[in-house]
Amino acid sequence: MNTIHKIINTSAANIPEAQDNSIALVVTSPPYPMIEMWDDCFSMQSEKVKNSLENNLFDEAFEGMHEVLDKIWSEVDRVLIDGGIACINIGDATKNCNGNFKLFSNHSRILNYFLKMGYSVLPDIIWRKQTNAPNKFMGSGMYPPGAYVTYEHEYILILRKGLKREFKKIEEKTNRRHSAYFWEERNIWFSDIWSLSGTAQKMKIENSRQRSGAFPFEIAYRLINMYSVKGDTVLDPFLGTGTTLLAALSSERNSIGTEIDLSLCENMFEDLVKIKKQLNNYIENRIEKHTEFVLEQKSLGKDKFYINKNHGFEVKTQQEIEAVFNKIEEISKDGLLINCSYTNI
Repeated sequence: MNTIHKIINTSAANIPEAQDNSIALVVTSPPYPMIEMWDDCFSMQSEKVKNSLENNLFDEAFEGMHEVLDKIWSEVDRVLIDGGIACINIGDATKNCNGNFKLFSNHSRILNYFLKMGYSVLPDIIWRKQTNAPNKFMGSGMYPPGAYVTYEHEYILILRKGLKREFKKIEEKTNRRHSAYFWEERNIWFSDIWSLSGTAQKMKIENSRQRSGAFPFEIAYRLINMYSVKGDTVLDPFLGTGTTLLAALSSERNSIGTEIDLSLCENMFEDLVKIKKQLNNYIENRIEKHTEFVLEQKSLGKDKFYINKNHGFEVKTQQEIEAVFNKIEEISKDGLLINCSYTNI
């Protein structure tokens, strides 16, 4: 299987390269409304936002920013297949508005828009980013009720278009079986709280969060393996530093990423040899962790295992016996188009 990955220098409000009902999964982290680092981004796209911020009309600015995002979510709806999933990493914002400290609920505003489009809201994930700072409060310190809870989490919203996806064709069913993840991974991945730090990730992108909405590689990788199958196409309408593209590439999915500011991702794909090595190490690490899990289970007296047909190692359930884990054989780049081929691990 080969995969293709397209980077498109455009606004995600209009993606002519993506056909109707052609995308199986969206994984993205948009600019966060009412976070100062993205004020200029929204102001350049909306006079309403620009004027509202200049006149300290914060509620109007908040709504104007989300109206900019609504156009992208409508385009997401156009390209998603029936049963397709949208995974959106978003944080709420806190702001001192002329002396009135308040929270702007970005996640609920996005949920409401998808509900209006007829989507089913699935259980979300809390991305926990705990810090060890001693002053983990906002406000007036020790005097009640003037202090405010410090936000140390973001949301990963999981939204489904239409009913549960069906796999009817033989090829679709085969790809699904080949895309199975490990039993022990399921127990971690499908928890509603993920405690992940960007600095702890092997695929860390230096300084990415200072300039974009980048999330750790592990988040994109998990979501792609949880909610799509090999051969699917994954879309990131806010590609940024390219994390979703790399996670799709390493998972044998195709991908499309749109980005207005190509400087965010232009350095990401300069050293393809290094990228290939990093991603293959990541894939091989999954196998190593699984081998350690099986040995640990056996040391505890667990003796019921099945044999994976494609690799010969033991697995916990029958659903894992046809799982396929390939490594990247070659990555090539032609402008903003990336091709990838795979070989047995």
